Parts: sequence; structure tokens; C-alpha cells
Amino acid sequence: MATFISVPLKKSSEVDLVKPLSKFVTASYPAGEEQAEYVRAVEELNKLRKSALGRPLDKHDSSLEVLLRYFDQLSAVEPKFPFCENQLCLTFTWKDAFDRGSLFGGSVKLALASLGYEKTCVLFNAAALASQIASEQNLDSDEGLKAAAKYYQLASGAFSHIKDTVLSALNREPTMDISPETVGALHHIMLAQAQEVFFLKATSDKMKDALIAKLANQAADFYGDAYKQCQYKESLPKEVLPVLAAKHCIMQANAELHQSILAKQKKHFGEEIARLQHAAELVKTVASRYDEYVSVKDLSDKINRALTNAKKDNDFIYHDRVPEVKDLAHIAKTALAKPTAITPPLSQKFTDLFEKMVPMAVQQSMSLYNQRKAETVNRLVGTMREATNLCNGVLASLNLPAALEDLSGDSIPQSIADKSRAIVSQGGLQSIEQLIRDLPELMTRNREILDESLKMLDDEETTDNELRSKFNQRWNRTPSGDLYKPLRAEGANFRSKLDVATQADQVVRERFNTHCDMIALLCKPESELNAAIPSANPAKTLQGSEVVNVLRSLLALLDEVKKERDGLEAEIKSATFDMCARFLAALAQDGSINEETLSLAQLDQQYGQYNQRVQTTLHTQEELLGQVQTAHQEFSSLKQSNSEANNREEVLKKLASAHDSYVEISNNLSEGTKFYNGLTEILLKFQNKCSDIVFARKTERDELLKELQQSIAREPSAPSFNVPAYQSNLAAAATATPGPAAGPAAGPTPAPRTVFVSGQQPQQPQQPQQAKTQPPARPPPPTFTPQGPSFTPGGMPAATPPVGNPPPMAPPGQAQGPPYPSYQGYPGYYQMPMGYMGFNMPYVPYQPQPGQQGYPGAPPPGQPYPGYPQQPPQQQPYYPQQ
Repeated sequence: MATFISVPLKKSSEVDLVKPLSKFVTASYPAGEEQAEYVRAVEELNKLRKSALGRPLDKHDSSLEVLLRYFDQLSAVEPKFPFCENQLCLTFTWKDAFDRGSLFGGSVKLALASLGYEKTCVLFNAAALASQIASEQNLDSDEGLKAAAKYYQLASGAFSHIKDTVLSALNREPTMDISPETVGALHHIMLAQAQEVFFLKATSDKMKDALIAKLANQAADFYGDAYKQCQYKESLPKEVLPVLAAKHCIMQANAELHQSILAKQKKHFGEEIARLQHAAELVKTVASRYDEYVSVKDLSDKINRALTNAKKDNDFIYHDRVPEVKDLAHIAKTALAKPTAITPPLSQKFTDLFEKMVPMAVQQSMSLYNQRKAETVNRLVGTMREATNLCNGVLASLNLPAALEDLSGDSIPQSIADKSRAIVSQGGLQSIEQLIRDLPELMTRNREILDESLKMLDDEETTDNELRSKFNQRWNRTPSGDLYKPLRAEGANFRSKLDVATQADQVVRERFNTHCDMIALLCKPESELNAAIPSANPAKTLQGSEVVNVLRSLLALLDEVKKERDGLEAEIKSATFDMCARFLAALAQDGSINEETLSLAQLDQQYGQYNQRVQTTLHTQEELLGQVQTAHQEFSSLKQSNSEANNREEVLKKLASAHDSYVEISNNLSEGTKFYNGLTEILLKFQNKCSDIVFARKTERDELLKELQQSIAREPSAPSFNVPAYQSNLAAAATATPGPAAGPAAGPTPAPRTVFVSGQQPQQPQQPQQAKTQPPARPPPPTFTPQGPSFTPGGMPAATPPVGNPPPMAPPGQAQGPPYPSYQGYPGYYQMPMGYMGFNMPYVPYQPQPGQQGYPGAPPPGQPYPGYPQQPPQQQPYYPQQ
């Protein structure tokens, strides 16, 4: 009958996923069907977590399926949300699976703002539940054996995966149950049990003895490795060690048994007897030491019958020499049990709730690409606008086209009249003044939001530093100063942008003050504008001259260049390309995205032609302006030069320049207003991010303070001290009962140890001649169901080996047996707790056998227990501990 070890589940605190994830979705995606779909997916994810962790799980495949589906969803959603302490901060709290709490309540637990921590703990629970389901299988059926092997291998693979990834998934020391050492030991235990199931399957199918011996020998090897892994693991229950030691011996005995059958088939009768004798010794060890955990009666009877028959046949018929155990050939090994690779998706029913959401790597690459695209567009558009402003400035300095239209000398030039009507239609002077008054208010609002956000970080960091200086090393969480570095860098970037924007506002305001009077003049009615412009007597002969026609044609060509630029600017701004698909393809192919290379290549391909067209317009404008300046010199020489004409021309130049400045200032103010309003939304998101992380840190701080308070309460209030020896002697003498002289000190005398050396007989130390009495009989072992939901022996002696004695040796090449625990009452024996919260084995109280007396009560002071031997019997051998 087989006994298997299972692992208890970890417990988690409730976490609300809906609020923070929905907040991120609404802030990152525009309102619409896509946003609503992601919000619904967040709600489904929250329900899935409650199903997987918020209720007791049955030891059934359906419960394991829920855990695996939640693990797969976490793996799928991890790259799509910025889960970290300084962005999307979600704190997950888990308790140690093997911790039983303390006298003051509570248990060892850890709270981390890490999705990797959540994944690790969920995978641990999946492995633990798989071990429990495997232990529930009926190993007498073929289906039960296959299922048990499958689940043990899944558990082994999951524990091995945690061992390799837990330190990178967490940013601090994990709890003992998920530490690399503990999960590494659990991985070996599950692998050994899977190999044992394969041995049972081969035995059930009556396969060849050679294969069965190899499977058993490999299982013994696995159990030996598991024992070594668990030997010094304080996190695991100490009751596990005797089970692993017993399983190691049982599997080795099975290997020797089936190898003896092969020896008999080959007519190596001496080898057959030697292997059966070795198997009988191993089984006897298990029966004498670990009968409380496993039953080996059937195996022992089978080996003893085979050994009796083999000896009888050899004594009467074959007379073959029985070799020493160390001289036997090594038994080969065959490992069929292999850890299941943990490659999501593990669930057969998994469907990604956020399938349409792109990973964060793609989102970040898209953000960087959009920045590069905006820089490219702004550069091209800015180049064209600068060229247009240069053209307008040159024409205004030459008083063109007003000089060609003002040949009468007493009327408003048509271009000036058009400029005046354009300014009035756009709101005139009042619209610009209103925009200028609004800018400081918008800028001040943004600075207040930024200052308030950074102040929250400052206040929380100050509190964290105060607690860190108070508790020193006990305050073992990430310092706020380190955690807030990205947020502070982001805040510094926002402040820098506000400073630059403030300087730009000042430049615009100064330019407006320079042209304010002329802009106000252009806003007046036509009659007042005409009266404000000085009159002059132009040269009538210039009307219809060739130079005037040349200038007009050149100005018309410049107007066409400006219109072409307007259309080109619209094309550049509207150009789009689906870089998301390209980034996704690169991520799927290479596992990473080289954003800079892909973005620059696409931008060069997409905007290279636009850049050529912009350069063409610049070259054309340069040529046309050169021709205009040459023609204007000739035009000016033909005009009559008088002071009235010069005054009129100067006013017309200022009016033309004021119109151009009005258009530019109006555009600048509109862009500034748009910038401040857009920055307000960004700063509000930044403020929410700061608020969320400060709230999460406050929650973590309160939790850590609570744990520290409990820890301090559990500490002793004063150091322990030893009572002086003379006080103890006086107290003993005062309470001693008068009577005969007391005998030797109460309690058993330590028994001598028998050391087994390979190839030698056990050597017994000489014992002093004295009367020997039998010790009281040991209590019967607790009863348990071998195929139970989980195995947890309680109240049994722990196999904590003392140091200084060598282990029993087996022949070279054989799986070596682990050290064995000593008898109750002998040195090395430690009484274990009567029950363990982490495992599910029921406690069976001690019931004395019929006719057996109970343990004696306490003896009088200074006297031994009546009837208890001062030296253990010599005729009953025992195995030493290492």
C-alpha cells in the first residue's frame, strides 16, 4: 500500500482588480466600443480571480482547471498592463502555506505590488492542488495510475519553474514556502512520487522484471535526492523526512527483489540470495522505523518467502556461493518521470479576455513612434511656415503688393482693405487680448496640479524615511525615494515644458505690444482707416508700365507657392501608417521590438517624398524673391521721391506687417491654449497616478506596521537568565522525600550505536554486565488511510539527524539509503507536534493495547522511573543517525 505526500495551498487576501484596471483602460483608450469591451474584460478577470482564489477548492480536475486558466490569463495580461509599483500599482498579499501562525495570531505573509508574485503563488497553488488530486487517485486502476503520474509530473514541473523564476519575479526575499530551496525540494519529492507511480504501473502490467528493477532503482535514487534536499529545510514539515527515508528503502528493496528474479532466471542462485537478503534488511528497517507511515507487510512477506525458498533450494540442490552485497553488479536505472514544462497556456479552456489589446511593449513603441512622427511633421510644417513668414516679411518691407495697388495715392490699397476685413472677421483686437488674458490662468492651473502631485510624493517619502530611521532593517520595503524616481523625472519634464511655454508666452506678448497700435488701426472702419493713411501724388506714368506687370506676375507666383504649401501641410498632417501591425509582427518573430530602427525606416519612407517637395518650394520661393527685389529696385527708381510718398509707404508697410503679425500671434495663442488644455489632461492623469501609488504605499505601510507591531509583541520583554546551581540544589534538597538513598539519575542511559561499514559485520561495543529489563512497549502507530487526500503524519518523531555518525553503507552503485531516526527514548529522538496545520492527516489519540499498562507517572524527585531500564537491551539492533 502506497503513501504519498501532498502540499497544502497558499491563501490569498482579496484584491479589487476592477477599479485600477478600469481606470487605466479609460485613461489610455478613447471612449467607445473598444474601451467598453476592455472594461467588461476587467470585470471578467476579477470574477476569475475570485473563482480561483476566493473559495475552497475541491480536489478535482475542474478546480485545477480554474487555477490554470487564471494563471494563463495573468501570463497573457502581464505584457498588456504596466504592472509595477510606480505605474499600475496592485498589491497582492499571500500567506505562507506551511506557517501555522503564532500565539498572538497572524501568520507569515508577504504583500507585494508585483504581478509576477501573484503568478508565482497561483502556480504554487496549482502544483499543490495537483499533488492533492494525484494522492486521491485509485492506484489499483489503470486510469488512476495514469492520472496520478500526470498530476505529479505537473506538480514537479510547476515547482521547478517557480524555483527558476521566483527571484526574478519578486523584488525582495520571498516567503519560505516559495523560496528556491523549498520549491526545489518539493520538485524532487513530486518527481520521485511520479517515478514510483510508473513503477506501480509497470508492476500492475506485469512487465519484465528487468524494467521494473530499473524503474524501482531510479525511484529510490529520486527519493534519496529528495531526502537530501529536505534534510535541512526548516520550512518543510519534519514529518516528511521519515516518509522519504522509508520510500527510499522500499524502492531499493523492490529493485533488489526484481533483480533477484533475473538472477534466478540466469541460474545465479547465490546472487539471488544476496539480493533477497539485502532487500529483507531494507524492509526490516522500514518495518522497525517507519511502520507508522507506510505498511510493508505484504512486501516483507513476499521477500521472506522468496528468500526462504531460495536458501532451501541452494542448500539442498545448487550449493552456490552467496556473494557479499558490495560485490553485486549495479542495477541499471530508467527514468520515465519528467517534470511537465510550464509553457502557457496550460488550460485547455483558456481564452484571452484581452485578446484585442496590444502588449505594453507595442504600446510603448507606438508612443515613441508617434513622438518621432510628430517631430517629423512639426519639422516639415515649421520649415514651410518659416519660409512663408520670411516671404511675407520681405514683401511687407517692400510695401508689396500695396505699392502696386496704391498708384492713385489717395485710396486704401485693395490688399490693405482685404487684410483689415480678415482681422475684423477673426475677432479683431479683442479676441487676441482675451487669449492673452486666459493664458496665465491656464498656466497657473497646470502648475498647481503639478505641485500638488509632487507634494503627495514628498509627504509620503518623508513618512517613509521617518519610519525607516525608526525601524532600521525591519522596514524592509523599497524606499520611496528610489520608487518615485521615474515619477519625479516625469514631473521635472512637465515643469520644464511649463517653463518653456511661459517664455514663449512672454515673446508672443511682447510682439503683440509692438504691433498693437497698427492692429487696432486695421480693425477700424474703412473711412477711419483711409483717413489715417497719409496721401501722396504718385507718378501716374507708372500705371501700365512693364515693371509693374513684372512685379504683379512675380507676386502671383509667390501666392501660388503659398497655396501649394497649405495643401502640402494638410497632406503631411493627414498621412498615416499602421505601425502597430509591424510592431506586433516584430514582437512575435523576435520576442522584442527595435523601435528606433523600425520607426526611422518607416518615417524616412513615408515622409521622404514630402521633404523633397518642401525643399522644392523653398528653392522656388528663393528664386522668386530675388527677382521681386530686382524688379522692385527698378520700380522704386521710377517713382517720384518725395516725403509724402515715403510717409504713406511707411504706414502701408506697417499695416501689412501688423496683419501678418496678427495672424501669427493668433495662431501662437491658439496653439498655446490648446497646449495648456492638453497638458491639463495629462497632468490630471499624472496626479491620479501619483495618488494611486501613494494610496498603495499607504496601504502597504499600514500592513507592514501591523506586522511589525505583532512581531514586537511576540518578542520577549527581558532576556532569559540561568538560575544559579546552588539555588537548584537547595530547592531539590528541600523537596526530596526522606528514605533510602536515591539511585542513579532518572531517565534512560544512552544506548551504544551500531555502525555499519561496507563489507564488514556490525561491531557492538562491549556492554557492562548488569541486569536488563525490557522497556515499556511503544504505543501503536496512528491509523491512517494510505490513499487519502494528503499525507501528513502527525505526532511522530522527526528524523532530525544528529551529527557525527556515518550513515549505513550500501554496495557501490546502488541507491544509498538515508540515515534513519533513532528509537523513542534514545538519543536523537525529538517529540514532534501532534498535528500540523499545513497537512491534512487526522490525529489519532493513543490507545493502549489490551493487557498493556500505560506509561508510569512521574517518579519521586531524584529517583528513576520504576521499571525503566538504565541500559537498553542489547539483543535488539538499531540503526544510527548521521
